[in-house]
Order: sequence, then C-alpha cells, then structure tokens
Amino acid sequence: MFLFYAMPIIFVLGIIMIALEDVVHINKAATAVGMSILLWLICLLDAAGLFALHTPGYMENFIAGCPKFAALTPAGQAYKYVEVALVEALGDVSTTLFFVLASMAIVEVLDSHGAFSVITKSIKSKSKRKLVWTFGILTFFLSALLGNLATVIVMVAVLRKLISNKSDRMIYACLTILTANAGGSWSPIGDVTTLLLWTGGNLTVTHQVSHLILSSALYAAIACTIVSFMFPKGENIQDVVLEKSHLPEYITHKYQTTLLLIGLSSLAMVPVFQSLFNLPPFMGVLLGLVILWVITDIKAHKSHDSASKKLLVSNLFSKLDISTVLFFLGILMSVNALKTVGFLTELSEGLNKLIGDPNTIGLLLGVCSSFLDNVALVAASMGMYPIAEAGPFMTDGTFWTFLAYCAVTGGSLLIIGSASGVTVMGMEKISFVYYLKKFSWIALLSYAAGAALYLLLF
Repeated sequence: MFLFYAMPIIFVLGIIMIALEDVVHINKAATAVGMSILLWLICLLDAAGLFALHTPGYMENFIAGCPKFAALTPAGQAYKYVEVALVEALGDVSTTLFFVLASMAIVEVLDSHGAFSVITKSIKSKSKRKLVWTFGILTFFLSALLGNLATVIVMVAVLRKLISNKSDRMIYACLTILTANAGGSWSPIGDVTTLLLWTGGNLTVTHQVSHLILSSALYAAIACTIVSFMFPKGENIQDVVLEKSHLPEYITHKYQTTLLLIGLSSLAMVPVFQSLFNLPPFMGVLLGLVILWVITDIKAHKSHDSASKKLLVSNLFSKLDISTVLFFLGILMSVNALKTVGFLTELSEGLNKLIGDPNTIGLLLGVCSSFLDNVALVAASMGMYPIAEAGPFMTDGTFWTFLAYCAVTGGSLLIIGSASGVTVMGMEKISFVYYLKKFSWIALLSYAAGAALYLLLF
C-alpha cells in the first residue's frame, strides 16, 4: 500500500524539481530519467504487492495472452507482467523520441547551411508593429511544420539578426512563445503532446486541424494585437550589422531556398505519408532527414572547401540537444510506470466523481500545464482515459480535441510551462517575473478566448 502511494509522490516531487531546474541546479533530463528508473524499480521490486491491491483480474488477462508464464509463482507472474509492460512502454515511447530526434536533426541541417536566412532576407518591413504580425504569423505556421520547440529556436536566431535592441527583442521573443504554442496546438506534429495524441490514436490529422485551427488562430491574433500596442505607432527597428558568412561558396541563396523547401515539405508530408501508406510518423520524418542527408553530403564531398566537411550531417549530430530527448524519455516512461500499476485509472475515476464534465477537466489540465510539464499531463490523461467506442473519449472525441488545444496553449501562461518557453527563457535570458508581469495576462486572455470559441463551435 505504501509503495503504491509513494509512486505519485515521487512523480510530483520530480515534476517540481524539473520546474525549479534553475533553483536546484539539476538538469531536468537527469531528474526525469532518474525519476523513471526509481518508479520502475518500485514496480519490479514489489510487483506482486502492488498489483494484488490495485489491479484485480490483471493476471488472468496477462496469462491468457502469455501462457508460457502460467507455471510461474504469483510473484514471478507479477514480475514478468511488469517486465513485459516495461518493454512495451519503451517501444511506444521510442516512436515519439525518434520523431523528435529526426525533426531536430532536420532543423540543425537547415540551420547549419543558412537555410533560415531565406526567411530573414524576405522580411523587408522595419515597422515594429508590422514586425509583430510578421513574426506572429510566421511562427504560427512554422510551428505547425517544425514543431514549436524547433520554431522558437529558429525565430530567436532570426530576431538576433534583425533586432539589435535587447528590450525590443525580448518582447518579440516572448511573442514567439505565445504564437508558437498556438500554432503547435492545431498540428499533429506541432508539439510533443499533439504527437502523442496522434500516434496514440486519440486524434486524426484532419479532425485536429479542422477543429482547432480557428481557436488557435484567434489565440494568436489576440496575442499579436495586444503585443503590437507595446510599440509606439510609426517606430522602426534599427539596422543590425550582420556578421560575414563563413559558409562555403557553393551554398548559394538558391541552394538554401531548395534545402528549406525540402526540409519543410518533408515535415509537412509526414501526416500525408501516414494516411496514404500507414507509415509511422517517425519513419516519415526519418525519410525526410535521409533526403536532406544525401543531398547535402554529396554537395559537401564535391566541394574542395575545407569548411564543407563541417557540414556533413554525421558531424552535425553532435549539436543535437540529446538532453531534451532524454527528458521526454524520462517523463513518458515515468507516466507509463504509474499507468502500469493502475494509479492513473484510480485518478481518472476520482476526477470523474469530483468534476465530471470533460471540458472542465480539459481546461484545468491546460492551466496545470503552465507549471507542470504538459507532456506528462497529456501522457497521464491518455493513461487515465482509455479510448472509448463512443462519447468524448473516443477517437476524435471532444475531450482529446479540447485537450490538444488546452495542454499546448495553456503552457504559455507561465514561461516555464512549455519547452518553447523554457528554451526562449534560456536563449534571451528572460526572467520569470518579466514574463509574468508583461505576458501571462495576454496568454490567459488568449487562452480563454480560444477555448470559448472552440466550445461555442463544437
């Protein structure tokens, strides 16, 4: 009994340590992975006790599917149950991680070849107010293709090349958090949470896009409108002195444009490949990476410029943020541990009794995602509420659709509430208090408006 209730306590403490990463000075990836190991260790050490108390009837179903374990003792059967569950969970989580890793690699290839400079050069306006809308719209749609995390990295890099004033750049950077999360909510590949819902069979691509794009667009429009008034009318940005490019001569503007189109198209085609050929999403994005890999490596090997060797994709892998991948691994495996012992089932039953209304639960989970990791919340929700044949919890049900919006956009209420927010926070040295004073209320207003529009329409 003690160990069963110790597991959620360990999980909550781990989430708090992740949120307070800058205070405890322990990388969130280390915390998440360590937490997952500890939770699965508890499952393995006291499997018989945990399952005897809280998952009655589990063993009959397990043995029916794996008759080779029938001769084992009850304790041995429980251990094997956890062992099988661990392997299955790792398999499911790996599909998400490979997708994230391949997406990060594509973005790194494009960035290292200066492909995103195509975007920078295309921005001609100097008006601060017009740039708010330019960056807002670009971020909104790019995040749907690249994912909100990759998008904010790209957009902050673009901001640094366009805007020299630090205080102005902080405003634009915070805006990218709002619009990137808004754009990520209506795309199945826009955020790790939406990716989980898509690959888990909770949402289909066409349903998510058609039901959430208006609410997400309203969110972004309100945010851009309010932020634009932070700048005086008619005020322009100062020109930035750009550093000389150190790229090889063969990397022309035309070549960069081609790479950008290939990279964005490969990501955009992932849902199409999945629909047409039933190809898992991570296979589709790996295919896009391979295409870029072949093209860029052939060009690099043909060049006699020594700098070209640094652009080989195999050399670019060292720049990937592996800690982020390990963080997702730890979070998702931790949630699966809680699911395995039946805790999430009990939690869902409690929420249904206490609140009942699925939309209210979705709204609350969205608010919670501002200080608790939204990946963990969505993964936990998927474990709490199995896909039903009918009602709000069926595939494309109202709960899953609304949760996709709430979990992603709700993370913008605080700067620590999303991976994109934490990334921008680190890149531009934005304080928690600064964002809280200037942008949290904008995020809340936009969040409420988008949610109201969804509930009104559907």
